[in-house]
Amino acid sequence: MYLDRIELNPRVCGGKPVIKGTRIPVSIIISHLAEGESWVSILEGYPELTETDIRASLQYASASIEHTEFAETAVQ
Repeated sequence: MYLDRIELNPRVCGGKPVIKGTRIPVSIIISHLAEGESWVSILEGYPELTETDIRASLQYASASIEHTEFAETAVQ
């Protein structure tokens, strides 16, 4: 699990899920992937991200779709 990479904080980006330590929303990463952008391109465009961050974003999105308790456990 990549719970340690996703942050939900009402004081950061209005409480949207972001990559911890950044203001990069998970939705931005997912949008880039949906447009067919490569991981390499995303990492070049957001040098503060890692491959683990992209994996965490995908896992978070998947868990959100499945309505699991993932989001609740990511709140810190």
